[in-house]
Amino acid sequence: MSVSILQSTFLLTLLLSIGLLFFIRASVKDRTEAVRLASSQADVSLLDQLQVYFTQRAYRIAAADAVRRQVTFEGLVRPSAWLALFLTLLAAIGLLCFVLILSILFPDYGDKLLGVLVLAPIAGAFYWRNAARPEQVLVQLEDASLAPEGQSVVTVTAHRDELAELQRNLPLTRL
Repeated sequence: MSVSILQSTFLLTLLLSIGLLFFIRASVKDRTEAVRLASSQADVSLLDQLQVYFTQRAYRIAAADAVRRQVTFEGLVRPSAWLALFLTLLAAIGLLCFVLILSILFPDYGDKLLGVLVLAPIAGAFYWRNAARPEQVLVQLEDASLAPEGQSVVTVTAHRDELAELQRNLPLTRL
């Protein structure tokens, strides 16, 4: 192979490795969003239904503010073993590609460079350590004068996956 092909392949592999590092880091990124949801139920029954729902999802009430009409739920997000394994596999493949390019560029060190593959489980360990964190869900009931006629409106601030699950399981419409 010519030197220019090896150098360009090395550069592309290096760029892909940087992308892999950002992907692994993004696996633990906070993705909290706020969404306004409407229901035809009365305020009290809607709050009761949300409390039952979040309690079933292993959340507990951390704080309640009657003046601001706000309830804060807390729960612990468990890391996914499958995602930890997947990230470890991706890191191993990325390191293997990087080592193969380096072993072509530096053939005298080819066998020694394979030892770099033992670093792959660091990706899974990074995810496992940082994904297990306390999660908060903030539920705030809006004033009846701001809500559409005959509806209760609640603003829920939570992880986007939790919001999607909430909308899938309860009869709430997004505003």
